[in-house]
Amino acid sequence: MIVDLHQQQQFELLLAQAAESFIERIVQRCAGQENALRALRDDRNADGVWLDDFVDAVFADWCLDNAEGAAFVLCALQRRPLTIDASGTVGELLVHAAKSAFGELLHGKVLESMSRASVYG
Repeated sequence: MIVDLHQQQQFELLLAQAAESFIERIVQRCAGQENALRALRDDRNADGVWLDDFVDAVFADWCLDNAEGAAFVLCALQRRPLTIDASGTVGELLVHAAKSAFGELLHGKVLESMSRASVYG
């Protein structure tokens, strides 16, 4: 399935908004940019970071925690490598795969953005 330009733009907007919200959240919870960046580098689910919980909330808030929503995310990320170890229904596996792929992408984007901000102020 090929993602059309409109859907790709929707996905890019979702990713940008999620990254911005996540950065604000972890900077506040970790008492500053450097502490948040260090915690995120050490463990994406460290105390105060909880990336996987954030991804769960994003999927729930954006109504992506179903087969159709997961398919949207997976189509947008169709070229990214993915390794999952899960069992369940097809719908559950789609959601699990989509959350895993989105979480990895979000983690990388946030690290990149925060690292750049700490270097350039």
